[in-house]
Amino acid sequence: MTILPVVAYNLSMRYIYLDHAAGTPCDPRALEAMRPYFFEQSGNASSPHKQGRQARKALEEARETTAAIIGALPGEIIFTSGASESNNHAIFLMARTLRDKGRHIIASAIEHHSVLEPLHQLEQDGFQVTYVKPRGNGIIAYEDILSVLRSETILVCLAHANNEIGTLQPVEEVGRLCREQSIHFLVDATQTIGHIPVNVKNIPCDLLSLSAHKIYGPQGVGALYIRGGNCPAFILGGDQERGRRAGTHNITGIVGLSEAIKICQEQMIEESSRETVLRDRIIDFVLREIPSAVLNGNREKRLPNNAHFSFADINGEELVSVLDLAGIAVSMGSACTWGQLEPSHVLKAIGLTDQMSLGSLRVTPGRWTTDDDITYFLEQLKLKVEKLRR
Repeated sequence: MTILPVVAYNLSMRYIYLDHAAGTPCDPRALEAMRPYFFEQSGNASSPHKQGRQARKALEEARETTAAIIGALPGEIIFTSGASESNNHAIFLMARTLRDKGRHIIASAIEHHSVLEPLHQLEQDGFQVTYVKPRGNGIIAYEDILSVLRSETILVCLAHANNEIGTLQPVEEVGRLCREQSIHFLVDATQTIGHIPVNVKNIPCDLLSLSAHKIYGPQGVGALYIRGGNCPAFILGGDQERGRRAGTHNITGIVGLSEAIKICQEQMIEESSRETVLRDRIIDFVLREIPSAVLNGNREKRLPNNAHFSFADINGEELVSVLDLAGIAVSMGSACTWGQLEPSHVLKAIGLTDQMSLGSLRVTPGRWTTDDDITYFLEQLKLKVEKLRR
């Protein structure tokens, strides 16, 4: 990995944030909804006094809001610290609960590490995991899932959209298959909740995870949907979350999550349309103006705000760094793997060479990205790629 020299930033320079897939700014409206629970209403939701009751009321209202938006019942929502916790607990719960039925699990080879690492742990404990690779367009084929089903398969894991290249996956079809075969189905909806329609009545899943910091809510809070709501405790201690997850509720964060997801739902059609225009403008420019650039993933079946490229003869970390110095925040892919020397497992799975994998760039505009921001980014991108290649 190339270590670039430390350069002082010009604090008066404009700074454009185009890494919304990694995390979003907290919407001021969500922040305002959270404010009372930092100060005036800071009680513990398990306490019997007035402030405790106020916190409990806010907790259950947030649960009702979150559940309604994804088509669930309030009792099917468990608040967590984020999708990584939700995915871990979903996988380990299914393994522990269903191990007598079978020890075979299916997952796509391009899942987030919060799915892959628990599965690697289960493999050490005697479970068998089949990793299904995507086709070259970055999409997992329904037929490829079907072909590896076994009588002892207990769980299928498939993200609704890939967190790096943004490709949308056939979760509805796979969910119906799992339902027909009485196999549990986990959907990581972290990248899609609040951006495209997500409803558990249309996606026949048993478990679904999400995080607030991808939908203009606070960091450190998320949720796990469990169909039916019944499961053993996965954090032991108090009886919070109906005895399923002990620990004092993060009321402030939970209120922020519910307000953020409500705002996203209200603005989804308009926001998705606007971001799609920005995304397509980026894709068209890069493929037209920058030689030896490729778009990773299917052109149409992708998130409204995700454009992911690979550039020949470019070091992606250097490109990210020089764009950062020019006042632009972008990434190569998942923030969870930044700094690793190995090429992205997602890009290798879709057939890219190591060189092209290491020359990647993910651009994800968001709620407050303007046309002028994209103009400046594209000018700088072309300039920096040409300079690095020289």
